[in-house]
Amino acid sequence: MTRILVADDDCTTRLLLSETLRAEKYTVVTVGDGTAALKKLKERQFDVALLDVWMPRMNGLEVLEKLGDKNGRTKVIVMTSDDAPETLLAAIRAQAYQYIAKPIEPRALVALIRESLKRSDTLPIEVVSARPEWIELLVPCSLEVAERIEGFMAHLKGGLTEEARRAVGQAFHELLLNAVEWGGQLDPSRKVRISYLRAKRMLMYRIADPGPGFKFAELDHAAISHLPEEPTAHDEVRKQKGLRPGGFGLVMAQANVDELLYNEKQNEVVFVKYLSE
Repeated sequence: MTRILVADDDCTTRLLLSETLRAEKYTVVTVGDGTAALKKLKERQFDVALLDVWMPRMNGLEVLEKLGDKNGRTKVIVMTSDDAPETLLAAIRAQAYQYIAKPIEPRALVALIRESLKRSDTLPIEVVSARPEWIELLVPCSLEVAERIEGFMAHLKGGLTEEARRAVGQAFHELLLNAVEWGGQLDPSRKVRISYLRAKRMLMYRIADPGPGFKFAELDHAAISHLPEEPTAHDEVRKQKGLRPGGFGLVMAQANVDELLYNEKQNEVVFVKYLSE
């Protein structure tokens, strides 16, 4: 039986979340403050813990920090209406498994919990720099961890319109997966370094993978290596190599940002999105 702890000082939220989760046949325990949450987590094993950030006596992030290695296999999902970068980064640093913004949409919560329960990974994401204007992370080369970090980074608004946020998110998704899958060879012992810089008039991401790099001339299975008038020429190459359909990732990334730059080895990429006044 899946056990879930819900910790929130608002009784209406506790009731909504507990009823939603019990309807999904989960066993749910609720508490109204951080001290009670820490006590429950130390007393018994939970599969998932939903911790509100701002609770009396002890906030959710303090619970996570005090729990430390005693967390075991419990996946902690942080809940908050505070979308400040500092709060998000504190959640990552304290090894929260995922983050969900309030007000919480019940179907989105159920989907997040189901997805979390499927995942076996609890690999740590290392926070190198946590300044809101300069975020730097070391991420294990795992598709599951990449998905988690995308979930966190999606909450960094960065002064972008919704359309621009979607474009940046798409570019980040494609380039991060390239780094993890091709550069890191899906080896969790290897790390991808991610930097996020927020300047007054631009947003910049830098992704550095641990691989030897590549040459565009060797990417005959990718659309970016072919002429614009040959948009599907790479499909035949992919069929011959037994690769799944696709190959448009770099083209999509290039189309979604204002600048896309690689270093000489091409194991580091920078992309820039300019911000309107």
